[in-house]
Amino acid sequence: MKKSPRRRYNRNKIIRNIFILIVFFCIIGTVATLRKHQVSTNIKIPSKENVVDNNSSNNNNDKPAISQAVVKVESQVLLSAVGDCTLGNDSKLGYTNSLPAMLSKVNNDFSYFFKNVYSIFSKDDVTIANLETTFTESNDKADKQFNFKASGDYAKSLTLGSIEGVNLSNNHIYDYKEKGFKDTKLALEKEKVNYFGEGSKWVTKIKDQSFGFLGYRGWSLDKEFMNKLKADITELKKTNSVVVINFHWGNENQNYPIDAQKQLAHFAIDNGADIVLGHHPHVIQGVEQYKNRIIAYSLGNFCFGGNTNPRDKTTFIFQSDLKFTDNKLTSIGVRVIPCSIIQVLR
Repeated sequence: MKKSPRRRYNRNKIIRNIFILIVFFCIIGTVATLRKHQVSTNIKIPSKENVVDNNSSNNNNDKPAISQAVVKVESQVLLSAVGDCTLGNDSKLGYTNSLPAMLSKVNNDFSYFFKNVYSIFSKDDVTIANLETTFTESNDKADKQFNFKASGDYAKSLTLGSIEGVNLSNNHIYDYKEKGFKDTKLALEKEKVNYFGEGSKWVTKIKDQSFGFLGYRGWSLDKEFMNKLKADITELKKTNSVVVINFHWGNENQNYPIDAQKQLAHFAIDNGADIVLGHHPHVIQGVEQYKNRIIAYSLGNFCFGGNTNPRDKTTFIFQSDLKFTDNKLTSIGVRVIPCSIIQVLR
């Protein structure tokens, strides 16, 4: 007897439903098996002293292992930096409108030089500047176009301005030869102002983070200098220091860095430097991010007694906001605060 189409349909439907149920239970079993072997990417690996030994006879299997949360220690350091500070003058330029003349008009108040930016410098964690002068009473000048000097008392302006460190590597630190150089360091030491460059390194702790400051006259790319630079950076990186380098380099009155500046800056960062700061052109040059590190090619003039009326009075305060996690540098922020050199007494 031939089956009706309806009966054939019902039988096929039942077989299909049974097949679907079998597949469904197979899928459920597979998912359950996969979940048993799943590894979470959010698992924190405990330190050795917190690892539970499951084979230990003292282990109580009835008690679950207690995991300890990993506490990350975070900190933040704010660095400020400015360019050429010529705290003194050249006697050939005359006395009127010179820095010493301005100082006499404010009753020799050495806080006058940086009083308009003191509120900024006093609120950061460290401020550095390029000291482009000598503090000496010597009259034995080097044979050159300009020779800048002031008495040792002028070093007070740095501490009163909340400047903690200065770079000595520039083309005016030997204006009064070796005598002037040594006198300058003694004046800085008397005022407890740190210095770096010309063979000196300043290594310090800021909020428990190690910082190393280096300074060089970056006129050359010769092998001997580059090897010395690399060795100095490597030495500081062994102490987990943030490395900040000052280079006196480039061409005067040129708003763009030359190739030698770029090569030197990139070389420094390739070998571990974190921040590179430049000066000497007496004008502002650009800021570059290279391999997640920062280069400011020229900070320009700042407190500048080298000219009674500088042609370019535009300058800025470079600030870097450095963040750390577990003593490791995790980010470098950059802030530029525009400033202007003033010629008249205020």
